[in-house]
Amino acid sequence: ERIKQAEAALGMARAAYFPDVALTAQVNQTRLSSADPLTGAPKQKNTLAYHTESYTLGIVASWELDIWGKMSRQSKAKYAQMLNSYAGRNLVQTSLISNMANIYYSLLALDEQLKVTNDMIVLMEQNLVTTEALKEAGMTTGDAVEQTRAALASAKTSIPDLQSNIRQLENSMCTMMGRKPGEIARTTISNQKVPTKLAYGIPAQMLAQRPDVNQAELEFRSAFELKNAAKASFYPSISLSSGMLGYSTTNGLSNFFKPENLFSSIAGGLTQPIFARKQLMTQYKIAKSDQQIALLNFEKTVLSAGQEVSDILYTFESSLKKNQDRDIQVNSLTKAVSYTQELLKAGEATYLEVLSAQQGLLEAQLNQVSDKLQQLQSTSDLYRALGGGI
Repeated sequence: ERIKQAEAALGMARAAYFPDVALTAQVNQTRLSSADPLTGAPKQKNTLAYHTESYTLGIVASWELDIWGKMSRQSKAKYAQMLNSYAGRNLVQTSLISNMANIYYSLLALDEQLKVTNDMIVLMEQNLVTTEALKEAGMTTGDAVEQTRAALASAKTSIPDLQSNIRQLENSMCTMMGRKPGEIARTTISNQKVPTKLAYGIPAQMLAQRPDVNQAELEFRSAFELKNAAKASFYPSISLSSGMLGYSTTNGLSNFFKPENLFSSIAGGLTQPIFARKQLMTQYKIAKSDQQIALLNFEKTVLSAGQEVSDILYTFESSLKKNQDRDIQVNSLTKAVSYTQELLKAGEATYLEVLSAQQGLLEAQLNQVSDKLQQLQSTSDLYRALGGGI
């Protein structure tokens, strides 16, 4: 809708090049007193008519010549504003795509965290059974059983929160798609491939595709044209103030369209501002300041865009460096859990060692899911930061 408004404003600005044309019709009636205004005596019949009527029908036109380019500058400013609205649409589109991708990846990550937690709960339930059996055999204490049961209950309390977060993200994604709340069909995070290297080209060229950079540039262009239009207001304006072509008669309507009743008139003028109570100078100063503000905003937008791209790339590369060490951590803790469980059964390990290994494995697995989520979201963030697919 804002694009439609901008297109309409551009059309109105371009229409200023053409004359204003209107159809006019007038009827004038004049009635005079029958008494002489000097003597008060009745007027003689042939000296002055008591009643006259005149009829006029024609086309009226007015037109200002754009000698100094004022209207041209205003039209260019409106054109830049229209392009700005297109860039705004692209910004919304790119942000929407990136946000949808990030929410989708977050859903996959929560699904995986829920799966990892449920798998760990199964291991902890088995550990609880083993600890209870060892207590019955007199190989451990009741404290070990209760500590194991408490750790299991703590892990189970995280399940409702994960499920709630999943439902909220699904509802949020449905709202963004204009749908009623419901489930989102999806795959698993393990099926998502993370690129090992991102191709992002020459930064300056890529940043030029960002909609917000385009908007800032177009705002500066509009301010530049409006400043020149304000400057052109100092120069004289030449206009066709009144031009008319039509018929006029005082002899009634019966012979109105006869050729002898055809008439035309034209009046032109030149207006040079001399004293306008500093209005023109103030308008020019304001327009000049607006141009400088737009330039500074443009520079700030470009610098912020470069920083955003740089931050995303560093985040992505740093996350990739964790993958190898994180795999080693998860594999080692998986083995540690298995070993401590066997040692517990043999009476050569305590329940605290088993709980510590299980908690460490759960934390490492959840962090591994977070690492992949960060990498996936960095790709969608970079898509947005470099202007998207516009």
